[in-house]
Amino acid sequence: MERGTADPTADAADTGAGAGTDRGAGAGAGGRLAQVDALRGFALLGILVVNIGYMASTYHGSGLEDPGFASPLDGAVRWFVTVFFEAKFFLLFSFLFGYAFTLQLDSAERSGARFAPRFLRRLAGLFVLGALHAVLLFPGDILTTYAVLGLILLAARRLRPRTAVRTAVVLFAVTAAWYVLLAAGVHLTGGAGVDPGAAAEAERAAAALRGGAGTVIGEHLRQLPDVVFLLAFFQAPAAFAAFLLGLAAGRARALGDLARHRTTLVRLQWAGFTLGLLGGVVYAHASLVRPGGAYQILALGVDVVTAPLLAAAYAATLLRIAQGRFGGRTVAVLGPVGSMTLTGYLAQSLVCALLFTGYGAGLVGRLSPPVVLAIALALFGAQTVVSRWWLRSRRYGPVEWLLRAWTTLTRPSLRAHGGNRLWTRPEGCG
Repeated sequence: MERGTADPTADAADTGAGAGTDRGAGAGAGGRLAQVDALRGFALLGILVVNIGYMASTYHGSGLEDPGFASPLDGAVRWFVTVFFEAKFFLLFSFLFGYAFTLQLDSAERSGARFAPRFLRRLAGLFVLGALHAVLLFPGDILTTYAVLGLILLAARRLRPRTAVRTAVVLFAVTAAWYVLLAAGVHLTGGAGVDPGAAAEAERAAAALRGGAGTVIGEHLRQLPDVVFLLAFFQAPAAFAAFLLGLAAGRARALGDLARHRTTLVRLQWAGFTLGLLGGVVYAHASLVRPGGAYQILALGVDVVTAPLLAAAYAATLLRIAQGRFGGRTVAVLGPVGSMTLTGYLAQSLVCALLFTGYGAGLVGRLSPPVVLAIALALFGAQTVVSRWWLRSRRYGPVEWLLRAWTTLTRPSLRAHGGNRLWTRPEGCG
């Protein structure tokens, strides 16, 4: 499960001119680094494509194909999402969390403010939002994980960039090695196959999610222990490694002068679209064709070391596009939704809960994978339009404003004085 957001803690102020934004190529009005907001927007799309699959079908992730949707087109969409999206975008989001963290640190240093108390309040706010999100809307919340890992990042904030990168590489390697050892143990003990009761459990869960609000919440609570286990042993180590890579990149201001790093971006594309994509195919084959045994566990280990390459290739590609002839258009579409990712992330879960659970239409298990993918694209398209409209006259997304008010213990102005022009002109990419 992807279960994540781009940088859910970043808001317009924390990534803008008032909070240590990089100066250089790509800075738009007010000094914002426009292509980073576009990258956040792209990441939010990826997370929606993955998360909606888990909300639309209780068979998703069980190792079984939904018997109601077994056509070649259904299978092709499952392969597409698993190869190109699953387990990739939470890494990109986590990288951006680490990058934004350095901007917040710099802002506090320049203003002479005490950073730690403010950041701790921010993490506490994220944890509360995440807990409510997990119980009410979607058990696969990532905000609580970010809040906990943020404590470790705060303690590690003085790491030098090179040390941060080395630590991240070690984390990826150790996590992958753990999966290899676990796969060997499962193979030697003869453990294999999907749980015989998985189909009955999927049907039971679908019936519960189609029930009333109390039944839906009860099912979310029942799923939480399994989700917490997944987050702790699969996503959390990789997410923190990506935090550290973002920390190192932020210290080097790597996204502030992309022209200087063009060769690095090209190398990331080559590595990601070869090794990273190959790892995605292995991961998809194990998940969709031979789930439940040592091979799938081994494939998870492969994915731990190859998914970061593919995520990096996505980021490098989008950043290069943002610096090219279509950069203005790209930023104009993705930038607004990327600058209010916390609102966007929670709104996605709300809409999907209304569609697929008893809160609303109760369509869980009743729509095919192609239709679900089409809904995801339509929903994201609507978010780009609404976000652009909202930010024309406002400084923050609504949830970003709420989190900022709690973080600063003030009542920040929501309205943008004179209008927010950042996303209304194509030259914002530089």
